[in-house]
Amino acid sequence: MDLILQMTDLKAMKATINDVAKLAGVSIKTVSRVTNNETGVRQSTKEKVQQAIDQLKYQPNQSARSLAGTKSYVIGFVYDNPNAYYVIDMQQGILDACRANHYELLIHPINSKSENLLDELVEMVKHSRMSGLLLTPPLSEMTDIIQSLEEKGIKLVRILSGNANSKVTTPSVFVDDRSAAFQITQHLIEQGHQKIAFFGGDEEHNSSQERRQGYIDALTQANIKIESGLMLAGRYSFESGVESCKRVMSGVSKPSAIFACNDEIAAGALFSARLLGLDVPKDVAIAGFEDNPFSRQTWPKLTTAAQPTQEIASQAAELLFKNLRPSTQGDSTEQFISFQPQLVIRESTQS
Repeated sequence: MDLILQMTDLKAMKATINDVAKLAGVSIKTVSRVTNNETGVRQSTKEKVQQAIDQLKYQPNQSARSLAGTKSYVIGFVYDNPNAYYVIDMQQGILDACRANHYELLIHPINSKSENLLDELVEMVKHSRMSGLLLTPPLSEMTDIIQSLEEKGIKLVRILSGNANSKVTTPSVFVDDRSAAFQITQHLIEQGHQKIAFFGGDEEHNSSQERRQGYIDALTQANIKIESGLMLAGRYSFESGVESCKRVMSGVSKPSAIFACNDEIAAGALFSARLLGLDVPKDVAIAGFEDNPFSRQTWPKLTTAAQPTQEIASQAAELLFKNLRPSTQGDSTEQFISFQPQLVIRESTQS
């Protein structure tokens, strides 16, 4: 009876590292080594400690761990992106990896055009005692900032639009936007379209340039004339899609199809087309990019390129943790991960 009451009381309270060590029959130091993912611990011991952690629902106090020693158990996700769906998916993917590796996450929006950008980043890392940073575009594409952060000894993983190449030495996750954009444009060509407009996103994001190049490559391969009047610069927003559609449809050379640089722009273009009395896809076909909820909430639903943002974020975080572990620091292998967004064909491009 006393044992049952004791266990009930233990479960009612927040479990401590002492409770885990006692239940697993190991030392506190061993529990700490397991939760810190340190090497040299036998697999059977790891499993025994993990069973105790799961049974007690033990959650390490990362702040206390950081203050108790020289190692920090906090990473930062820094972003400057107007796409709320992208940011939310990134956060969820990183958080999943943080929980699995017993780290905490600090989420910090920032103005990438700030004159004091470098000082702000360095101060944030120093003040919060971060182990490292995950950077997304356009921050991840600012080579001067990246070089300065690395010179200060700050561990980084970058998420970039493009392919792995010798010019990038920082651990990075690449998204092949160009190939996916090529596939989308090729799909529109296969549907019989010869006049295809391109609605760009923010120019400071390399993804906009990569997606435009994929569009150009597909038109070139199909021997279709590239018309500058059908390529409109814009922003990654619904409003940008509305305005771009109004502009291109008021011109002399009207397109029969539109490839928008993301789903928000595409949804705005669809809305604008409806206001102009156009039927989608009969009068104009519309495709987006990323496969965020906008692509599934419109009518008709949008053809797009599915970009696994949560998985990209999770893999980027795992790559950062790998480079934070003593056994893998300086390891030049498997420092680059690539993702290929996949074409998803829906009603907005099918007559």
